[in-house]
Amino acid sequence: MSGQSAESQLRVSIVIPSYNSAVWLPSTLKSLVNALSKTSWIAEIIVVDDGSTDETTATLSGLESSLVPYSLRIVTQDNQGRFFARWEGIQAARHELVLIMDSRLLVDVNSLLHLDAAFKAGATDRVWNGHVATDPSAPLVGRFWEVPTYTFWGSYLKRPRVTMITLENFDHVPKGTGFLFLEKELFARACLEAWPVENAHLTSDDTKLLRFIAAQTPIRLDPDFSAIYRPRTTVKQFLAHSWSRGTLFVDSYAGTSRVRNLVLVALSILPPVLLALLATTIAMSAWPAVWGLLGGGVLGLLVPLLIAARRGCPIRAQLSYLTFVLPFGVTFWAGLTRGLFVHRRSFRNSTRHIETAQ
Repeated sequence: MSGQSAESQLRVSIVIPSYNSAVWLPSTLKSLVNALSKTSWIAEIIVVDDGSTDETTATLSGLESSLVPYSLRIVTQDNQGRFFARWEGIQAARHELVLIMDSRLLVDVNSLLHLDAAFKAGATDRVWNGHVATDPSAPLVGRFWEVPTYTFWGSYLKRPRVTMITLENFDHVPKGTGFLFLEKELFARACLEAWPVENAHLTSDDTKLLRFIAAQTPIRLDPDFSAIYRPRTTVKQFLAHSWSRGTLFVDSYAGTSRVRNLVLVALSILPPVLLALLATTIAMSAWPAVWGLLGGGVLGLLVPLLIAARRGCPIRAQLSYLTFVLPFGVTFWAGLTRGLFVHRRSFRNSTRHIETAQ
């Protein structure tokens, strides 16, 4: 800790939602404390146990002494999903600045020092979005999502640099709530704007919140404010996550424009239509049409891979995509189709514009 006066030190509450993350939490918290020790922050750590069925509580109890001088508080709730876990965490936070982070992160040792130095130098950015990379040592199945991210956000990922996220470039840069530094009050308003109407497990806990925040103030995406994410390690976990992400994808974009509404509906309808057409052409022995449909399908699957590869996506991630794209496609499509039903009311909001706060 520096000799900076307590009056001028940043006071930060770090909120970590956790569900069955006992195996990850010791290393996550160790990396966090190592990064905090480089700063002059007065910080508290709040872990929200979202109804875990593993040894989360016992694990956390055994870690308290290793976190000194930072206090650890454990908030428990029945399993309600990450949205409400974060909400409970910020309600418990004692400080006006919060760092929201995922329970699977390894915080870069100089990441918080970079943030601390920026504020000491007079930085006025209200919101910082961390640069989060996938653990390169993750199992093959854990590398899959790098191809989609490089496909859509490759211009940034190929050459990471400080980028201000606004509504104008919102869909063209990576972002997330897994490593996010901002004012507690602003995050609370974003939560209220995206408040779940029904099942919080099926409600977006990142894109909708960040879109609201970007409407209030630019979000600084900074490669020196960084962490490593450790993804799911089994095919079963990967497919369950893909199904969930399909539903959340609908909640993230339904109602934001008529064009996006049409795209979401098309993504649900097109696969079964093409399969029916393929079955019909096979039954009719129309082999040129069969091979044309199959070739078009293969090309459609390869296009994202080719784009990602050109933008510098790691080879191992490309191999993961080739290995798991078909089961991913089925589960993501099923989740997306479920999302069209669950979030059907959102499609009525196409003409509603996000209002920026003054």
